[in-house]
Amino acid sequence: MLDVEPSRTQYASRDTWTRYRPPAEDLASLDDRELLDIVGALPLASARRAAACEVLVVRYRPLVRSCVWPYRHSPEPVNDLMQVGYVGLLKAITNFDPAICGSLSAYARPCITGELKRHFRDRRWQIHVKRSVQDLALEVRKATWLLAQELGRTPDDADLARSLGVSEDEVRHARGAALAFQPGSLDAPVAGPRGVHTVADLLGQEDPQLERMLGMRAVATHWGELPPREQEILLMDFRSNMTQSQIGRQLGISQMHVSRLRTRALGYLRSCLLDLEERAS
Repeated sequence: MLDVEPSRTQYASRDTWTRYRPPAEDLASLDDRELLDIVGALPLASARRAAACEVLVVRYRPLVRSCVWPYRHSPEPVNDLMQVGYVGLLKAITNFDPAICGSLSAYARPCITGELKRHFRDRRWQIHVKRSVQDLALEVRKATWLLAQELGRTPDDADLARSLGVSEDEVRHARGAALAFQPGSLDAPVAGPRGVHTVADLLGQEDPQLERMLGMRAVATHWGELPPREQEILLMDFRSNMTQSQIGRQLGISQMHVSRLRTRALGYLRSCLLDLEERAS
């Protein structure tokens, strides 16, 4: 469910909360504009200002819920996203200017969605991804759900490109970047012939794919120097464990082309690793 109460830390300061009293009946009966006038006229430490904010937050809780709804299947807990949404709502309440917008609802929605996008962009990406690609990846996620409801099937890249007004290559790039959104856990269970283990249990064993491993320092330092297409291929290969044929079909290129780009990217990163080792010695 998305019916989450705002935490008390969203209200100005701890001292403000300590002095806070439940809103009087006269505040609950006021319209939005009168409540906003109270918020704008009184200091942050005012208990009456805090009470007016409380009335507005409760009144616009469904708006926060509707802004969070498209992200309910993301790795981020819904309760956390609701709290982020309340931050955006309180910013809208504090900064509302009737000369700019006629209603709090119309003013608050972009503030709430903007706060949610900043949360995803600044706290959830595990490797460096360009901000424009981050934003598009979030739009692709949202549009995928909406189009699936409209079309009655999972939308393909062409559907998403038409809906978002971008190219199919940009959609594929955003999909690849989204793979970096949440890393796999070393405690994730892995089934094997001798029972269930975790990923960490298997790291020290001989691995037929060991030659594919690269020094993490080189990857972290030089990842951004790779072209976007090569980054996407490596993410699909190592993060999603896709075959070269599968990668080629998703990107619309031949398996041979995938192999060349993969080899070139790994060769570049390997050379960076060797250079780092030489410096260290």
